[in-house]
Formats: sequence, structure tokens, C-alpha cells
Amino acid sequence: MNAGAQVETRLYDGTPVVVRPLFPPDRSAVAEAYRRLSPESLYHRFWTHSGDVIGPSMLDRLLAHDPDNHAIWGLFDPARPFPLVAGASWWRCAEEADAAEFAATVLDDDQGRGIGTLLLAVLWLSAMRAGLRSFVAYVLPENRAAVRWMRDAGGTAEWDGYKVICRWDLHDLERLPVSRTAADLATRLAEFSTALLD
Repeated sequence: MNAGAQVETRLYDGTPVVVRPLFPPDRSAVAEAYRRLSPESLYHRFWTHSGDVIGPSMLDRLLAHDPDNHAIWGLFDPARPFPLVAGASWWRCAEEADAAEFAATVLDDDQGRGIGTLLLAVLWLSAMRAGLRSFVAYVLPENRAAVRWMRDAGGTAEWDGYKVICRWDLHDLERLPVSRTAADLATRLAEFSTALLD
């Protein structure tokens, strides 16, 4: 995805937002967004209570431009003094070349607004453009809201004794469940497909 790629849309409450790839010039905004997360959200994202996970090496890795193996997008609310509301990424799996690990982070006060589903749709299309066939995501079992959201968004969940593993087949929308989240995902995929796949 090139540096000029972006999507302008609205959240379901009418808020205008911009979704675009993140690059090294966004470094300070990404670092600040992570600083704004609650300790609980940081733990659910990184599985540690250490505040040192978002250091220079993590930011370098997150923002490195490698469109065949990694993508990271941010959702911005231009009306806010601090506009970066959420971000999501995928990383191609070394052991499974046509699969990628998906992760998303939404600021605490903005969770439950459909932002994760919107970002899943954008990353889904970005991954398809890169030739990927599936997503996998790893979630701690105590993060029940995330597990429920992923299942409602069509992820098939399994427990390996430590973490919940959710998988999506990016080429099989027929398997999406009957849920509001899945319907929102399908709507967003249709909305963004022309802009992100052509």
C-alpha cells in the first residue's frame, strides 16, 4: 500500500474518520497512543504488566515499510486534538506463508464503537492484496470482550491450554456468522473493496 493510500468514512455514530497506513513520521503519535492506554488494555495487548514494551525497537518494527510481509494502519478522528484513535496490523507468518497474524488496539474510551471491525475490514483487504489467505489472532482467555468480538466477526476460536487462537479464512465470507459484527464487517469490506483492491 503506498503512502498516499487512505480511506475516508464515518463511524456508525456519524463521526467522520480517516484510515490510512502508518509510517515512521507517525512514530510520536503511535508512542503517545500506547501511553494513553489503560494498564488493563496494555496487558491484554502485550500480555505483560511491564511498561517497557513500547520502546524504540518496537516502534521501529511496527512502522517499518514492508508491504509484502507487514502492514499497519491507523484510524484518525481529525476533529480531535490528538486524532489517532486506533491502529491495527498484520504480520506474515514465517511458518505459514499465506497466513498473517492480526492485531488491533483501540483507545479505551473508543472501544465498542465499531472501530475494531472497521480496521479488521481494512487489514483484511490489505492482506488479500498481498496474497494472503488467512488471519490468525492470539487472545488471552480473560479478555472475554476480544474473544467474543472475534467470534462475532467470524473468527473460529480454539483453546490451546494457554491462549485462545482465532482464525479467519479471508476468501470465505460465506462462513461469517449471523451477528451484527459480521454484518458490519461485510458492509465495510464491500465499502472499501474498490479503494483497497483496485
